[in-house]
Amino acid sequence: MDDRFMKERPVFPLLISMALPMVISMLVNSLYNIVDSYFVARISEEAMTALSLVFPIQNLINAVTIGFGIGVNAVIAYHLGANELERADRAASQGLTLSLIHGLVLAGACIFLMPRFLPLFTSSASVVDLGVRYATVAFAFAPVISFSMLYEKLFQAVGSMRLTMVAMLCGCVANIVLDPMMIYGIGPFPQMGIEGAALATGIGQTLSLAIYLVAYKKRPLRVRIRRKYLIPQAKMTRRLYAVGIPATLNLALPSFLVSALNAILAPFGEAYILALGVYYKLQTFLYLTANGIVQGMRPLIGYNYGAGEHARVKRIYDLVLLMCAVIMLAGTALFLAVPEWLMGLFADAAATIEAGATALRIISAGFIVSAISVASSGALEGLGMGAPSLVISLFRYTVVIIPVAYVLSRFFGVYGVWNAFWISEAIAAVVSIAVYRRCVTSKAPKAAGT
Repeated sequence: MDDRFMKERPVFPLLISMALPMVISMLVNSLYNIVDSYFVARISEEAMTALSLVFPIQNLINAVTIGFGIGVNAVIAYHLGANELERADRAASQGLTLSLIHGLVLAGACIFLMPRFLPLFTSSASVVDLGVRYATVAFAFAPVISFSMLYEKLFQAVGSMRLTMVAMLCGCVANIVLDPMMIYGIGPFPQMGIEGAALATGIGQTLSLAIYLVAYKKRPLRVRIRRKYLIPQAKMTRRLYAVGIPATLNLALPSFLVSALNAILAPFGEAYILALGVYYKLQTFLYLTANGIVQGMRPLIGYNYGAGEHARVKRIYDLVLLMCAVIMLAGTALFLAVPEWLMGLFADAAATIEAGATALRIISAGFIVSAISVASSGALEGLGMGAPSLVISLFRYTVVIIPVAYVLSRFFGVYGVWNAFWISEAIAAVVSIAVYRRCVTSKAPKAAGT
């Protein structure tokens, strides 16, 4: 499979061809998140609250597996651009071993943690029980998720975006179909309630992994996983984690943020925790779609950086920024136009719907400007500059929003929490511009393969 097209084809059609499959995949993945939550919400509001409280730990698992996969992707793409095939094979092989370790540790640690984590945010024994039951099943699939992410990033690194689209689509569709069947006991399945939702998710993830494994066995790739390189070596491991750790922290910070905001909102009532949880489900439609564009960008920008095509790197970044801004503009219009309807998908109580609709209107004020942070952070990861990317995420998810939310909540109640979102996005955008220009213009940080 010849990957030289990544530096030879015109930038705009190339970016569209790389990003479109991932955007479609992310849209379906967003739909899965919303449908999954919709069916759980039909069980009870307690079940939906439990799902909202489990979300930070669930997102942490995704953050570790996807973040490390981004590190593998960046290193492979750089070495391919520099025509260093043996180093690309080493990165893929050692990445596989480390991914297995990550998956096993995450499954055991997170299942053990949940009965102790959930009571920190609710006094409801029913909510805690539902959350533990869901998490025990869902988190058992952490090794599957970790392996699947490794192969996804491997195929993306060589420009095979259509295959990753197919694998993700099949997994998401399977989950959407199985959700109501397993939750409510339709067809051959017994009624499993909230455990059924978790199991449907795990089956969908397993199907995606199976597709990757079959495709890897049957398709010729320039990058191969080789047995002689499976044992991690210090130099390559450092390179993988140099991007993987900041990328993981970038993705994990929202988990920390949600937990912190849940603690701030808890004194005002569980309705606001539910509203926050619904917001994070809905915003995946926007940010996962933008992430699809970023995923299409990463191998292109890393490959061209490795090949010394710096003018193409700039054109790729500018186009991605524009595309992300368009997505965020559409999301802003949607959240302002029909917030009550969106909240009504996940809640029945009028007070909860009203509280959530207000949150959606206020938070959406920061969507458009957030495109700067999303594009800049993703581009820096693709260039192997993980630490500067982490700086941007820290400003988005911790440095500004948590203290601002806490202080404003003392004066304006829950309205202060919602307004903290757009304030932090505006400040993070300014920081993103400064960090990206400094890193790329001066080329002070070293790339992943140097």
